[in-house]
Amino acid sequence: MTAAIALTLDFQASLAAHRGIVLKIAATYARSPEDRADLAQDIAMQLWQAWPGYDAARNVATWMYRVALNVAISWQRRERHRRHDALDDDAQAHLAGALDVDVEAREQLALVQRAMASLTDVDRALLLLHLEGCSHRESAEILGTTEGNVATRLNRIKSHLRREVADA
Repeated sequence: MTAAIALTLDFQASLAAHRGIVLKIAATYARSPEDRADLAQDIAMQLWQAWPGYDAARNVATWMYRVALNVAISWQRRERHRRHDALDDDAQAHLAGALDVDVEAREQLALVQRAMASLTDVDRALLLLHLEGCSHRESAEILGTTEGNVATRLNRIKSHLRREVADA
């Protein structure tokens, strides 16, 4: 087997094993199903392009999160310039798969999503990592910061979200 084939097979296996990372990040940063699919494809493409430089001594999931978050944040910034950041409640409900829940639950979900949307790109990424169960050390490594910074930012994010929800 050639080195190129082995590289391709390794990448495909890693992407398949950690596909959830790509899908979760795409769902966090893109609203419509079409945008989520486009973003997931952009993330996969960037992962493939960066794969030859991946250091196998590092955790592949951590590396994938870092690449995927960088792509998603850049993608979202480009999208903001391309169109207004208006939120559509029906799209929000569809994003979370909440079309079949009752009205009160849908309103609560929309409230939480609006509060999360008020976060900066990096804070939203940190919150996603926290909700995924990443440790402060893992989050710091993915985001290129310190564990202390992660802890401080998470406390500020939690306080911000509490205020946003209380004000609504």
